[in-house]
Amino acid sequence: MLTITSKLVIAESELEEKFVSASGPGGQNINKVATAVQLRFDLQHSPSLSDAVRERLRCIAGKHVSAEGILVIEARRFRTQAQNRQDARQRLTRLIRKALEIPKARRATKPTRASLARRIENKLHRGQIKRSRHTKPEMDE
Repeated sequence: MLTITSKLVIAESELEEKFVSASGPGGQNINKVATAVQLRFDLQHSPSLSDAVRERLRCIAGKHVSAEGILVIEARRFRTQAQNRQDARQRLTRLIRKALEIPKARRATKPTRASLARRIENKLHRGQIKRSRHTKPEMDE
């Protein structure tokens, strides 16, 4: 069981782990031991998540969610399976906790009258500076 919060727990049956060989340092074990972990979590069919959380998680995870709605997390930072497995689970937990936070609704606001006046004043000032850079040709008579 993967405990996300005190109220949300994900069953082991919802998680699928696959061990693959990792690139990078490993010495003689590199060709013998599959230490990298691919953690798969089916967002689409998970009974643990509400629809709102599922949608936010899909947006947060981005390219890590396949077209079928499966979230894939690859962990290959460490040299051992156990550490990579723990890392993948922590990253999944972090993503789900972030998706549980309800975003604050943005209220549309208008600029104040003073800020509009400052903006126009600055524009006029810049235009004046640019006009002063042009020299008028002198007429020789």
